[in-house]
Amino acid sequence: MKRRSTTKNDYEPVRRSRSHVAASKIAGRNCPIKDQCRQATNRHSEAERRVVEDKNPIVDPMLNNSTRNGSATTFLKHGHLFSFVALFLFTLILYTRPAEFYPSPLTASIALLVGIVTLGLFVPTQFALEGKLTASLREVKLLMLFVVTGLLSIPLAIDPMQAWTEFSGTFVRTVIIFIVIVNAVRTEMRLKALLILAIGTALWLSLGAIDDYRLGLLTVEGYRVGGRGSGIFGNSNDMALYLVTMIPITIAMLLSSRGPISKLGFGACSLLMIAAVVVTYSRGGFVGLIVALSFLVWKAGHRHKSTILVVGFVIVVGFVLVAPGGYALRLASIMIPSLDPVGSADARRGELFRSLYVALRHPILGIGMGNYAPQMSYRGLVTHNSYTQIAAEMGIAALVCYTMFIVTPFKKLGQIARETFSSSSNSHLHYLAVGLQASLLGYLVCSFFASVAYLWYVYYLVGYAVCLRRLYESETGREVVVEKRKTEKKHGMFDSPIIAKTSGVAPT
Repeated sequence: MKRRSTTKNDYEPVRRSRSHVAASKIAGRNCPIKDQCRQATNRHSEAERRVVEDKNPIVDPMLNNSTRNGSATTFLKHGHLFSFVALFLFTLILYTRPAEFYPSPLTASIALLVGIVTLGLFVPTQFALEGKLTASLREVKLLMLFVVTGLLSIPLAIDPMQAWTEFSGTFVRTVIIFIVIVNAVRTEMRLKALLILAIGTALWLSLGAIDDYRLGLLTVEGYRVGGRGSGIFGNSNDMALYLVTMIPITIAMLLSSRGPISKLGFGACSLLMIAAVVVTYSRGGFVGLIVALSFLVWKAGHRHKSTILVVGFVIVVGFVLVAPGGYALRLASIMIPSLDPVGSADARRGELFRSLYVALRHPILGIGMGNYAPQMSYRGLVTHNSYTQIAAEMGIAALVCYTMFIVTPFKKLGQIARETFSSSSNSHLHYLAVGLQASLLGYLVCSFFASVAYLWYVYYLVGYAVCLRRLYESETGREVVVEKRKTEKKHGMFDSPIIAKTSGVAPT
C-alpha cells in the first residue's frame, strides 16, 4: 500500500472561485475611473475626427451645404388663408379695373377698400404666426432702404409736395402689397393661383390688342394699338412690358405641364402674347422679348431640345406672318433715330442724356420723386428709363438698392435651377425658376425704355421669385445660398456635361 506523502508546503495555493471571478468582472466593468478614461478617449477621438472633417469637408454636389453658413429655419407655417384671399381679390381688381367699365363711387374706391382689408387681415395674422411684421429677407431689407431714400429725398426735393404725392401714391401701395405677397403666399397652390391670374390677364390684354389692330383702331401715332383703359395697362409700351414678363412664365408652365391640353393652351397663350407685343410697335418690348426668349432657350433647352426647337420655329414663322408693315423700320429707328416718322426716338435720346446730367448734378438724394418731368425736362416728358429716373429723382444710393432688389432674386433663382437640374420630381420648380429668371431679365431690359420704377410690375415679379425660393427652402429644409462658380472651375468640377448631369448640377 502506497503511503501518502506527508511533505507540506510552507504556503497554501490560492484559487479564485467562480463567484470571485464574476464579482471582479462586475467591479471592473462598473469602475468609475475606467469609465472616465473611456469617455475621455472617445471625446479625444471625436475631436480629432471633427478637425479632419473641417480641414477636408466632404461636399455633396447635390446639396447646397448652406447649413455650414448658419442658415436659419426655413420651415413655413401654415396660415394667412384669409390674407391670401384678400390679396388675390385685390390683384384681380388691380388687373381688371372695374371702375373703367362701371364708373361709380364704389368701383372707384373698391381697390383701396380691399387693400385696407388685406392689410387688416395680414398684420395680426403675421404677428400671430411669426411674432414680427415680415420675414427677414434680403429683398425686404433692400426695399426698405429704397423707401428710406425716397422719404429722405422729399424735404430736399425741388417741389416737396410733388415728391410726397408720388411717394404716397402707387409707390407705397406696391411696397405694402409686396410685403403681403412674400409672407402670405406659403403654398405652391397659392403661387400658381397668382401666376394663372397674371397669365389670364395677359391673354385678355393680348386678345384686345389683336382685335384693335384687326379693326384698325390704331390710336397711338396713327399706326400703333393703344393700351387698355387708363390704369397700369393704359400705355402701349407699359402693356408690352407686362406681356414680355408674362411670356417666359407661360412657356415655363407649358414645359412643366404634363397633359397635352394644358400644353396646347399655354402654347397658344404664348403665341398670342407675342403677337400682341408686335402690334404695339414697342421697341423696348421687342428688345426685351428677344433677350428673355433667348435666355429661356439657353437655360431650358437642355431638357427638351426638340420641343424648344419646334416652339422656336413656330414662333419665328408666326412672327414673320404676323409682323405688320413698317415694323422693321420701327425697330431700325432704335439705332437710326431719323427713321422714326414722329421723332419720338430723338426725344427719348434727349431725355436720356438730360436725366443723366441731372443725376450727376444731384447724386446724393436726387431732385425728388416725380420732379423730373415738371421741373427738369425740356419738353415736360419723363425720362423713359427707370434707372435714370431713380438716379435723377432719388440719387445713386437708391439706384443701387433698386438694382440689387432685382438682381438678388435673379441670382438665387439661378441657384435653384442648378440644384433642380437633374431632379425629375422637381422639374416644375426648375422650369418655373428659369421662367421667372427670364421674366426678370425681360423687365431689366424693357425698363431701360420706360419710367416704371414706381409701378406694380417689378414688385409682383420679385414677389413671385421670393415666394418660389421660400417654398423650395421649406421643402428642402435649407437656405438657398448662391455658390461661387469660379471655385468649381478652379478645381475642374463639372467641366464635362456628363459629370455635371450625373452630379445634379447644370453644366456651365
